[in-house]
Amino acid sequence: MGGDHGPSVTLPACQAFLAAHPQAELLLVGLPEALAPAANWPRCTIVAASEVVAMDDPVEVALRRKKDSSMRVAINQLKAQGEQAPKADACVSAGNTGALMAVSRYLLKTLDGIDRPAIASVMPTQLGGYTTMLDLGANVDCTAEHLLQFAVMGSALVAAVDGKEEPKVGLLNIGEEVIKGSEVIKRAGELLRQADAAGQLNFFGNVEGNDIFKGTVDLVVCDGFVGNVALKTAEGLAGMIGAILREEFSRNWLTKAAAVLALAVLKRIKGRVDHRRFNGAALLGLRGLVFKSHGSADAFAFENALNRAYDAARNRLLDRVHDRIIATLQTMPSAADAGTEAGKQVNEAGASGDKATSVVHAA
Repeated sequence: MGGDHGPSVTLPACQAFLAAHPQAELLLVGLPEALAPAANWPRCTIVAASEVVAMDDPVEVALRRKKDSSMRVAINQLKAQGEQAPKADACVSAGNTGALMAVSRYLLKTLDGIDRPAIASVMPTQLGGYTTMLDLGANVDCTAEHLLQFAVMGSALVAAVDGKEEPKVGLLNIGEEVIKGSEVIKRAGELLRQADAAGQLNFFGNVEGNDIFKGTVDLVVCDGFVGNVALKTAEGLAGMIGAILREEFSRNWLTKAAAVLALAVLKRIKGRVDHRRFNGAALLGLRGLVFKSHGSADAFAFENALNRAYDAARNRLLDRVHDRIIATLQTMPSAADAGTEAGKQVNEAGASGDKATSVVHAA
């Protein structure tokens, strides 16, 4: 129900997704009258909700007042009900980002060893692929231990979705040298090098902003403030370049003729940097798979968000994150025994052998 366009975009995207994935099933959550066109679709079930979280609703409204919102009901599908297994493997929403994070964290809780969830998404590179980056806005202030947790979660995401079992991890900094950066960044570098030495991570070292687009590493780690600024800067730059190209190619009849000649090249460039191909940010660190689609997504972009969630579920992303974070922090007393909430969770999990709840049914 969320996003700028609601079911007029999400329903066609869901229909295309089902056609492309004959093994998948969908639970469509929202107002029954809005989802009526999908009533007879195969492998599709409508789950009714009586309320919708608006894009401008405060987090408090989503958490405390709209308890039967489509967002909340959808996230609840990821929870086991008594002895009954979860009804869904993953939840995808184009709705209010702050509300989605707050409701997800309230209902699902964080995995053992994780203090805070983080938002992870991808940026295109000049090599033709993409770089995964986190955090992109969930946590403005982070400790070195948080950045280590982000690196572990992000590595599990890249391994699960992209098939790179040992992805290269870079720490975003103002220079490649170890001595550069704030005290938090320096300390995070130490923890990441320790994790690399213990065989828990493939840490490349410090990277700079331009490395994101060079494809120097598979995963870039930073706090949410820096990550969100980098993301919005990249989006703004791409938009500006596109506007300048359109302006210059339409300046006179000669430039318009040049545009016709260059049309094939321009289309290929647009395809390589098309943000719709990279839609679908993972909310990592929760006891359930939640993916955030851009609010302005069209049907093509929303289908790609569904694809990313589906790949994450099929490749057991939850289990991979849990196993990596426990293994990493247990080998690093400086992180696990620092008195943080994550350290206590790791020690308890290690003693009891408990694991986070896994989702087992197709969604």
